[in-house]
Amino acid sequence: MNFYDSDFLVEHLRSILAFYDPRVVDSSGGYFHNYYDDGRLFDPGFRQLVSSTRIIVNYAQAGRFFNRTDYLGIAQHGLDYLERVHWRDDANGYAWTLRDHQPEDMTQMAYGYAFVLLAYAAARQAGLVDNAPLARTFDLLEQRFWQAEHGLYADEIAADGTVSQYRGQNANMHLCEAMIAAFEATNEARYLERARTLAYNVAVRQADQTDGLIWEHYQADFNIDWDYNKDDPKNLYRPWGFQPGHQTEWTKLLLMLHRHAPEAWMVERAQSLFDRAWKAAWDAEHGGLIYGFDPDGNWCDDDKYFWVQAESFAAAALLHQATNDDKYLACYQQLWQYSWDHFVDHQYGAWFRLLTRDNQKTSDEKSAAGAKCDYHTLGACLEVLRVQGVQVQPE
Repeated sequence: MNFYDSDFLVEHLRSILAFYDPRVVDSSGGYFHNYYDDGRLFDPGFRQLVSSTRIIVNYAQAGRFFNRTDYLGIAQHGLDYLERVHWRDDANGYAWTLRDHQPEDMTQMAYGYAFVLLAYAAARQAGLVDNAPLARTFDLLEQRFWQAEHGLYADEIAADGTVSQYRGQNANMHLCEAMIAAFEATNEARYLERARTLAYNVAVRQADQTDGLIWEHYQADFNIDWDYNKDDPKNLYRPWGFQPGHQTEWTKLLLMLHRHAPEAWMVERAQSLFDRAWKAAWDAEHGGLIYGFDPDGNWCDDDKYFWVQAESFAAAALLHQATNDDKYLACYQQLWQYSWDHFVDHQYGAWFRLLTRDNQKTSDEKSAAGAKCDYHTLGACLEVLRVQGVQVQPE
């Protein structure tokens, strides 16, 4: 099968959305986040900011791509919930988690704000909002998280206002993604400039502390923290070890940035990150990219995650476009064939979230709050279509 065929990718987008379409909207507010493989709900009252915003992105982008007003209505439904329920006037911040529409955790996470900004960028491109909510979110990030002396964002502010000493690359990576999207939505140069700053400081300055690969965790001064979560390599948001999926996700972001403000180092570092991640993490026996490897190159988590494969096939397509090297199309095909064989649920739709090294499911939970809503898979397909010049598919 030719997984690079645009008709295949468009149809795959439809198949993923078809899993969520009939069941994602909660008429009492927001979206349902937790689904078993067959689409049945579990823990219906639990919401998390990242999933709430990512589902907005899914439907705003799909509504725009397919020219579907019903999808834009689903996105608007999520925006209303973001602004009226996740946002808490009394705390002047977003609820990180909600239970039955009431705040459960008021920790302010830069990672969450990244997806608030991304959601508004997608909504802006879809014509649902003007530029104001993007500017408001940028200003909140500036006031609360921006560390000007380091050119990167802090991660976490407790409900009492205490800023955590932890610093990480993951929030900064997704903030780079959101800044690129904000620039594309508004054409305001400050967003592109901030994306470039984040990209250089993580993918070059910080990575050069660790031999050109991107480490996850830093101390308050952005020096490397080699020990953070060393005993927890499977941590959902802050795993220990080098993450192949984050090396390739940075590949994707560097090449998206290069689209707007080309500099030679972007392509060079994008290629290096992808090539080294592939060499270290491709499982020649069972297929797919594993989750994590230690500073010596030994695998510390050999599970397979859906998002790692998706971000990597998007990165491979962008690298092929940037370099015209057919080895990246071969990588793309390998990733897709593996994912088609093991991750895509051909019975019920969408992708499974997590497999063991030998490709066995670990649970019957397909999607879960904060962990998966197929934002990575939908976004990766859309990015490949963009590489191909396919913009809109009228229904």
